[in-house]
Parts: sequence; C-alpha cells; structure tokens
Amino acid sequence: MDGLVEFKTEDGALIVVEAVDDESGARLVSRGDGQPAQAARTFESALGGVRAAAESALRVFRDSALKPDSVELEFGVKLSAETGAVIAKGAAEGHLVVRLSWQPGQAAERA
Repeated sequence: MDGLVEFKTEDGALIVVEAVDDESGARLVSRGDGQPAQAARTFESALGGVRAAAESALRVFRDSALKPDSVELEFGVKLSAETGAVIAKGAAEGHLVVRLSWQPGQAAERA
C-alpha cells in the first residue's frame, strides 16, 4: 500500500509526495494522526543517486562515437521514506528511456 512521505529540502521547505512501499519489505506506516511519514533524508539527498545515474548515462551517450546533437533521458522515479529515490521499474527492469537526435547538416560540421 502506498502512502505519503514528507521530505524537507535543504532550505527548509516541505515537500509531500505519494511514496511506494520499499522493495526491502519495509512498509510505510501512519504516525497515527493521519500525517505523512517523515523521510530520513532531505529531498535533494534522496534524489542524489538518480542525479548520479543521469550524469553517468549522459557521459556514456555524449562521449560515444555516435556524437548526437542532443541526448534526452527519462527516468521513472519512486520515493520512499527510508531509501529515498530509486529508479522505478517497468515490469521487471529499471525504467530508463534514452532519446538521441541529430540535426540535418550538422554531421558535416562534426566531421
């Protein structure tokens, strides 16, 4: 069962998100007063792993022999009180969409 988790940002703002049960078997539990569970990490800290994954993927595609004009990444992200952000799975795999594009006439300039 999914629930609400309250994250604080590094500047003190509160963000409430609908979170998912942890894959580890941990479950979100209500505080008993109907309030969201408190996240163990800041919002920025929770997203740190997803940011590192995006930076790594961009490095792979930008530094490849393909030399695209643009790279677009799409991650499905799930948030939980304990583990923070994880890349969501679609079926049994992690969810990641990569779009590479090239502009006509740009190939001659890259050569």
